[in-house]
Amino acid sequence: MTGAYPSVVVRVVCALLSPFILMFGLYVVAHGHYGPGGGFAGGVFLAVAAILPRLTLAEELSYRLVPVSMGPLMGGIGMLLFLAAGTVPMLFGGAFLDYAAVEVAAIEAARMRYLGILVVEVGVGLAVFGAMVTIFDVLMGRSER
Repeated sequence: MTGAYPSVVVRVVCALLSPFILMFGLYVVAHGHYGPGGGFAGGVFLAVAAILPRLTLAEELSYRLVPVSMGPLMGGIGMLLFLAAGTVPMLFGGAFLDYAAVEVAAIEAARMRYLGILVVEVGVGLAVFGAMVTIFDVLMGRSER
């Protein structure tokens, strides 16, 4: 069931919670490389922040907030970002996902690993967000216009 939920309380609470869920999802993605969470968990929170309005608000408004085309687009960008993070070290003679092989002036190997893992986490988060939103849209019968 999608569309405006009959209870005003449910609609208001969900509208107020969605930005905080989105912010928490961004936090989990951004801090997942040195704490619990990461790209998958953060991507799920981001998807929940996009799907919750679709379940409670009017259909026109909820699909204006996050259009149907956003899911496949973000999923594709996330996969390309992960692929780039994995293959760039191979161009420098390292193995797949071996960020220390990338030599940048004034950045030591440990810092490159840190930045590489961050890029991977962001890529996975975007891919999971895109996949979950796309799956929801397909199950609800919404397609790109």
